[in-house]
Formats: sequence, structure tokens, C-alpha cells
Amino acid sequence: MQKLTMSRLLLTLLLPLSLLAASPATFAQAAAPQTSTVDRIVAVVDDDVILKSELDRAEQNIRQQYAGHITELPPEDVLQKQVLERLVLARLQLTRAADSGVKVSDAELDQGVQRVADQNKMTMAQMQQQIITDGLTYDEFRKSMRDEITIQKLQQSLVQTRVAVSDTEIDSELATESAGGPQVHLAHILVGLPDGATADQIKTAQGKVDGIKELIDQGKMEFAAAAIRYSDSQNALEGGDLGWRSLDEVPPAFTEIVKTMKPGQVSQPIRGVSGFQLLKLVEIRDAGHVAPQQQTEFHAQNLMVRVGNGVTVDQAKTKIDALRAQLVAGTDFATLAKKESEDSSTSDKGGDMGWFPTNAWGSAVGNQIQQLKDGEISQPFRSDIGWHVLKRLGSRVTDISVQAARDAAREAITRRKAQDEYDNFLRQMRSEAYVDIRLSDKT
Repeated sequence: MQKLTMSRLLLTLLLPLSLLAASPATFAQAAAPQTSTVDRIVAVVDDDVILKSELDRAEQNIRQQYAGHITELPPEDVLQKQVLERLVLARLQLTRAADSGVKVSDAELDQGVQRVADQNKMTMAQMQQQIITDGLTYDEFRKSMRDEITIQKLQQSLVQTRVAVSDTEIDSELATESAGGPQVHLAHILVGLPDGATADQIKTAQGKVDGIKELIDQGKMEFAAAAIRYSDSQNALEGGDLGWRSLDEVPPAFTEIVKTMKPGQVSQPIRGVSGFQLLKLVEIRDAGHVAPQQQTEFHAQNLMVRVGNGVTVDQAKTKIDALRAQLVAGTDFATLAKKESEDSSTSDKGGDMGWFPTNAWGSAVGNQIQQLKDGEISQPFRSDIGWHVLKRLGSRVTDISVQAARDAAREAITRRKAQDEYDNFLRQMRSEAYVDIRLSDKT
């Protein structure tokens, strides 16, 4: 089995923001040589602190990710400040999540841990052993996972409350795709400016971004290396990579500029809401079209006897057997369902479930409905809430390409808006927080 470091395990599931979990190699290295030294505070974040040992582990995690091309990383003092700033933002987000009542249940955490194991093709026992072998305890791994899932839930909550996508925006996105609109692979460098920046701050930032552009144009530094070294963006340590986007996912202020660029080209400095930016158009590709998608739907009636509230599994089974016998003897399904079914969502409609995709009512119903023929009544079967009898009324195959295309367009627009909204949220949160950085030349 291939040896996996903790950072690789986490990165299979978690966001690039993840610096909270140190690699196990770093844990081992930090534990041995530093046992004789006193840990110290490198940052105060509101009522919390970040310790030097946390910073060392997070920084080493980055260095392990860049093993083989370590020269792309900025100087030690710059990297340290970048990593510490990420830790500060992560700590602020966790505090905001706690204040907002965002919690991760043990069940959600278990599911997240299981996904990591599944994605690494490991059993839980194998992953736990690998974590221990790599020098981290399983409890520490779970705490890091809980923190990351908490931040994700905070992001999702913010998106749900602040981001809306109109039908007009979806229509525009689909029109672009139907016209063969391209997708672009972008990278960027941000020289940030605070809200209400002074004239001197703007002048300094302008000089910095012009200098970065000159280094890139003269071939003295690759764009990705410049992003790692100089960018103030959250994705600086990923070389400023923004990934593939349709043009509708590009902020409107940049769209017209991107349209005029060729692959490999770097834009002139662009003034945006967060500061000055340099954009690089890495690649272009055709967006393609949504392939026709078909979905089988079923129409059925349901009669249910609920288990619980004093009704045992055996008692419910006895009753459903008796009800099915009446149906087989010729009793009208709708009449019996209205009288006897305990499924509140369908009983008043004679058990009619309408048209639905295979597993819309759960896997137990889905498994049964596929085995029946039109007009056939199922044998009693159990779901997680009771015993059922189904009558399949019909089946059909529908084309869901249009809805699938609209769903995809909505997701694309939401991603673009969500990123912009969350970047604004992080900047505001950071500016309002009390943060005392205590790095020194001897750090």
C-alpha cells in the first residue's frame, strides 16, 4: 500500500484553505527537536492564540507539498507570514462558525472521515493505522477534519443567505454555451488594498504590481512563482490558479479583458474592489454541450403501516399482510389506502405517489418499483419507517437534458458569486478582528 502523508489524506477531501492539519512527518519532526524549548505565541486572534508549534507544522506541510520544486516558494520570512495569515483566517472562521451556531455532528464527521478512506481506497482500520504510522493520533486527525468541515458549513451557510441566481442569469449562461462559448483556465496575482485605502497606499500597491508584471515580462520569474511569492490572494500558495471557468463565471469587470487575451498572455494591472490584479490566461477550450440525458420515472400507489409508537415490527407486518390480501381479492387500492395507509403524504390521495425517479422515495421503494410490472402489486417490504405495499401504475423515460443544463448553469453562476461573496466576507472579517502578529527576526 502506498504511504500517504496526513496532508495528502486531508487534501483528498478538504479545501485548499486547509493548513490546520499538519503532515505527520512534521508532527514527528516538531516533537523531537523542540521538546526542550518553550512554545510561544506568534499571533493573538481576538480571544484566541496561535502558537509557534502550530505555525511550524503548517509551514512544513506546505514545504512537503512543494517537495521537488521548493525553489518556487518565497523566502522563509515571506512564506511564514503567508502561512500565518492563513492560520489567522482559519481561526477567525472557526470562531465565526461557533458564534453563528454552526456545528458538525459526530455522524457528519464520521461520514467525512469515511469519504477520505474511500477516496484513498482504504478501510477505516487501514487508514487509522496509516495515521498512526505517519505520527499523528487519530483524535488529532478527527479534530482537523471537524475544523475543516465546520469551515465548509460556514461557507455554505453564507452562500445560501447571500447568493441568489435569477432565471435571467441562467438563460444568459445557457445562451453563451449554446453559442459555443469558451471556457478559460485562469490564474491571478492580487496586490491587496484595504477598504478606504489612502492615496499613498494605492501608489505603493500600484508600484508593486507594476514591478511584478515587469519581472514576469522580462522572463525573470514565472507567473506561478510570482503568485506564490507576492500575491495577497488566498490561493497564492497554489500559484494563483483559478481553474477552468466559463466566461459567465469570470467577474464582469474582467470578462472583456479576458476575451481579448491569448493563451499564455498576462494582462496589464487591473484595479478591482480588493486591489490590483494581474490575470494570466493559461488555456482556452470549448465549453461543449450537455449530452442528452434520460431518466426513468415511475407512477405508483403506496400503502404503508408505520412501525413505532407502540406498534412492533411483527404487528405491522401482520397488518400489511392482511391489507395486501384484501387488494389481491379485488379491493380498490385508492379506497383502502385512504382508509388504512399511515403515509400522511399520500393517504389522502389514495396512495398516489405521482411520477418520480427511481430512488426519489428511498432505496427500499426504488428497489421494489423496478421489479414490478405495470398493474402489479408488490409483496410487503420494509423501509426505515414501516411496512409497505406498492402498486406500479406505469413507467416512462423522460429527457431531463434541459433541466440538467439549467442546474449546471445555476451551479456555475453560484460558484462565481459565492467566491466573490466569500472573499468579501473574509476581508471584512479580517479587518474587523483584533489580530496581533508577534513574529520577529528570530522566529
